[in-house]
Formats: sequence, C-alpha cells, structure tokens
Amino acid sequence: MAQTTDATDTTAGPVPVAGLLLAAGGGRRLGGRPKALLAYRGRLLVEHAARVLREGGCGPLCVVLGAGAAEVRARAGLTWPPGADVVVVDNPDWATGMGSSLRTGLTALAATEASAALVTLVDQPRIGPAAVARVLAAHRSGSGLVAASYDGERGHPVLFARRHWEGVARSATGDRGARAYLREHAGAVTLVECGDVAAPDDIDTPDDLSLLG
Repeated sequence: MAQTTDATDTTAGPVPVAGLLLAAGGGRRLGGRPKALLAYRGRLLVEHAARVLREGGCGPLCVVLGAGAAEVRARAGLTWPPGADVVVVDNPDWATGMGSSLRTGLTALAATEASAALVTLVDQPRIGPAAVARVLAAHRSGSGLVAASYDGERGHPVLFARRHWEGVARSATGDRGARAYLREHAGAVTLVECGDVAAPDDIDTPDDLSLLG
C-alpha cells in the first residue's frame, strides 16, 4: 500500500492547509492602536493579511482577534460574519501575548479537516502570497514543520502539520508563540528562503508605520 504524507490524500488530491492569521495585538508601542485596524493600501491591515493567505493557497482561514475585536468585525470586508471558509475567533487573553492567540487559533482549527496550519502575523505587510506559497509547497512535498527564512534566519510564515498542533499549543506561552517548540524540534524544521520575495519587518513603533506607505 502506498504511503501518504500529512499533506496529501492520494485518492482525493491535496487536503486543505489552513491559514491562521494572528491579529489580536493591541499596539501598545503604537499608543494603543490595534494593529488589525491600521490602514494599508485602501483596506484594513487585517484584510490585507487575510488576502495574502488566501492568494498564497491557504483555506480555510482562521483569524484571531483581540484588541478592538468589535470594531474589526464591524469594519472588515472579509466574509463577516464568518462562513464556511473564514472562521473568526476572539482571544479574551490577547494581552498575555501571542502564545494565547496561537492556542486559540489551533483550537478553532481542530474542527476542520486541515492537514496543517500556516501561521502569519497581521503586522508584517511585506510578507506576501509568494512567501506563503513557498512554505505551503514545502509541506506539500512532505515536510511537517516549515518556516520561511530570511538570510538564514527563521521567520514567518511558519507551518505546523496537524500532528504537531498539540505540542505547539502546550509550549505557546507569553509572547513567544511557537518559538520554543520550533527550537526543540529544530532538526525537523524545513527552512525555505524567502528573502528574495518578502521581508519580515514588523510594525511595533510609530517609526515602523512607514512600512504602510
């Protein structure tokens, strides 16, 4: 009997890879401006980031909100309220850091048939569909842990095959996200260089708002 990877069902073709967008940050160093509500190219930054996941080949999508969640839900032009393709969840513990948002998203995706979760952050507008597609392709080739790299340094997007979700969730504390899990399993992580198509700059301070220009 032919073996299959996490990424492929030989009878039905590739199984879905979910896009998990962490968009809960409160923008403390931006004066309390929720990052999801920043304007970028005529739309909200959360809308842009979700579009990147979709255009990169992910689906379904899960968007984790936190700071300003009610306003994001009211203003965003995605599939709101969520339908079959977009799940929107609130993280009441968003202020504790990225780890709680990652756990919230993985819990929500457990009800889907996704083979993996590809994770991006709302505040990295220079990471586009090309980087998402490269990371996704490495998973389709059989890798269960994948991360984009920039000049050899690990960054986002990162992808976790479903069998890793429980371990990732256990290790995701504070603002570290999946860092500890990836470090512990460094030998199993496939790094995909994306520095020629993306940049990992994030928006943390008022000076970083120039990235939205």
